[in-house]
Amino acid sequence: MAAFMQVPVPPHRKERHFRLKDDLTLNLSNEELRERYRFGREGITFISNLVSNDISRKQRENHALTVSQMVMVTLRFLATGSFLQVVGDTIGLHKGTVSRIVSDVLTSLCNKRDEFIKWPRNVDETRGDFYRLSGFPNVLGAIDGTHVRIQAPSEDEPSFVNRKGVHSVNVQAVCDARGKFTNINANWPGSSHDSHIFRTSQIRMTPSKACKIIIACAILHNICILLNEPDIEDDGLVIDNDGDLGDRFFGDQDGRGVRDHISSTFFNR
Repeated sequence: MAAFMQVPVPPHRKERHFRLKDDLTLNLSNEELRERYRFGREGITFISNLVSNDISRKQRENHALTVSQMVMVTLRFLATGSFLQVVGDTIGLHKGTVSRIVSDVLTSLCNKRDEFIKWPRNVDETRGDFYRLSGFPNVLGAIDGTHVRIQAPSEDEPSFVNRKGVHSVNVQAVCDARGKFTNINANWPGSSHDSHIFRTSQIRMTPSKACKIIIACAILHNICILLNEPDIEDDGLVIDNDGDLGDRFFGDQDGRGVRDHISSTFFNR
């Protein structure tokens, strides 16, 4: 009697089709697109082309979303600051799907950070830009730091508690006179002192997901400047960022004169 060998047959995997509540379409006005994604049609297309080679292979695995739609899902998540679950419910995608999409797009953007976040090559032009902006001589960048709140990590948790008792990542950033990031360091836990970050800062990123979001947002910010995207508030109004910069300094270019001008212009009001 012939023997039969049972060969396991893998179950047929049904092709997934998502019924999106939000069409994730570019067939909207630029104003409507910016309300949802903070970018107009040109910006979304630019970002899609930028990350296409990295995420199109994974996109073909499920035949569900185009590269542009994956970018729009990620931009919706970043623009709203909402939870993955809420973004998924709004669009009509499972939380896990949104998480994978966001992770893939963020990784692709972060891998291109050196293309968009880089120190100015023409230092004389940068000095001139700052001087024309505020009358402040010999400036190559404006530097500041901020704490970005995160969930308590499972490893080395005490290091991420800042002086206010909140878990955070301490971020240091430098920008030029146009507000474009030229350096950013999101590598340090919240307990790190600003001076320590300044002494050790480099472009050397191995970020966690929170740090990926920070870097990706900085890249997207620079892309907005590159494409002249208007700065939009949550209510859709264009923001006026000019402000009162005070009188330009035309005195002697010595340390004491510049210091006295800054003190009297910006701190005696």
